[in-house]
Amino acid sequence: VNRPGPSRVMSFTASNSNSSILPKNASGYFDIDDIIATHEKVPCTVEQPLFRLGFLDQSNEGGDIATGTKLEIPFWLAKGLCSKKRQIVSVDMPKQYKETYREILQADATVVDLHKLGPYYYSFGIHLLGFGHGECDDIGHVLLLAFITRFRKIMDSYQNTLNTDTATLMSKMDETEKYLFKSGQKSMMDFVNWEWGLSSKLTVSETVAKQRKRKRDTLET
Repeated sequence: VNRPGPSRVMSFTASNSNSSILPKNASGYFDIDDIIATHEKVPCTVEQPLFRLGFLDQSNEGGDIATGTKLEIPFWLAKGLCSKKRQIVSVDMPKQYKETYREILQADATVVDLHKLGPYYYSFGIHLLGFGHGECDDIGHVLLLAFITRFRKIMDSYQNTLNTDTATLMSKMDETEKYLFKSGQKSMMDFVNWEWGLSSKLTVSETVAKQRKRKRDTLET
């Protein structure tokens, strides 16, 4: 039994409105996909002076960052500086989640090169909802709509491209979609092999095998 990639399997749950979605990643602190997603840059405006942090702003010639300065910092840093407890910076949404791009996704999400907008477009977008920005409800709605619309195409694609080159098709997918596509294609291939009697004999799943081994080790000790 293959375990899903933790950061790519997302649970969409209602919050604040029926259409909004929040991250329910089965990921842990060491999940590399989540680390990469949260390293994406977020546009911010400094609300309080940042002393001796001029290195965060490439255009800054001094050692401090003055109030009102606009800069882009990684999401993980922005999250610590913009929270309910402290408002050292205010956060704006990245341009790929702005109204212009949301309208394009709503018009026809299947033709959009999502990878160009961001390799972790869904994961990063869901993380952004935690800021409670005024556009968050709309962003959550569009993310869910785009995911559902594009998922139908992904299902159709992996069922009809078993023996064809899928590099071009996958180049427009974000990492979540690529994982779903590869998983669906593998499942389809396994089914075809089973149907034609080409699959190998049934074997015990890795999870069951590990459980049995642990039980044996426990009994032996």
